[in-house]
Amino acid sequence: MACTSCKKGDAVYARPYSGERLCSKCFLSSIESKVRVTIAKYDMFEPQDRIAVAVSGGKDSVSLLDILFKIERAFPKAELFAITIDEGIKGYRDEALDVARAYSAKLGVKHIVASFKGLYGYELDEVVKMVERKGLDLGPCSYCGVLRRRALNVIAREEGTDKLATAHTLDDEAQTVMLNILHGDPIRLARTKPVTEDVHPKLIQRVKPLFEVPEREVALYAYLRGIKFQSVPCPYASRALRNDVRIALNRLEHNHPGVKYAIVRSAERMRPALEAMAKGWGLRECKSCGEPTAGDVCKPCQMLQELKVL
Repeated sequence: MACTSCKKGDAVYARPYSGERLCSKCFLSSIESKVRVTIAKYDMFEPQDRIAVAVSGGKDSVSLLDILFKIERAFPKAELFAITIDEGIKGYRDEALDVARAYSAKLGVKHIVASFKGLYGYELDEVVKMVERKGLDLGPCSYCGVLRRRALNVIAREEGTDKLATAHTLDDEAQTVMLNILHGDPIRLARTKPVTEDVHPKLIQRVKPLFEVPEREVALYAYLRGIKFQSVPCPYASRALRNDVRIALNRLEHNHPGVKYAIVRSAERMRPALEAMAKGWGLRECKSCGEPTAGDVCKPCQMLQELKVL
């Protein structure tokens, strides 16, 4: 079947939500174009920005590094580097670290690795054992997510970063919208956006260039580009509510193509009203560590204090 874009090559991918059938060349070009449009649409970067890319070693983050490297070559004053957080998950993170190091080296991009052990004194595996021993309600992904976000912000800030790019895809955004609804957290939903607000000098602005790209298309992009990425799944992922939401949304998308886009667009339309509800929300500095927080003590410190890690 011929590509509906160039009319020449054989189609390798059909987009159910748009009706397009694309050959390899046109598909790769479409993904890169979509990222460029997203960057322009949300005004994500300035020509002279120092940009940190959060690279876990998975398909999404390595593909993002690949795409941004291509884009930023046109801006000689811009600087791109990679940050990888080693959470300390035995049998999982080692492969990812090798992938992140290798691809950063291939592109000639500076690569920084920081660990939970170095930042917090404990690996995630150790934290999980403590959580299980104490019978606490939160699962491994809750601790990992909070501590990883803090780690990325701290390292990015120490490196004099202007923007921190994360590889959140359309799927991630749709899942986050649904999770915030399930948790009854409209304020967090208001803050979940392609470019975070510049609300505190210690918080690096985060941008999501893959915001409008479905996860399966990122996977195909990596495959067609010959990008090696992590093959071992996280041993803790299946325990999270997000995993159940992911499965449900994938089923909905299969039966109703475009539903993930519809969910994200709905959140975009609701955001002004939600932001009005959140008016007056601000940040102060944590009494324990000095990092930005909405309360007196930040969430990472609360978690670590509860575990008697600090």
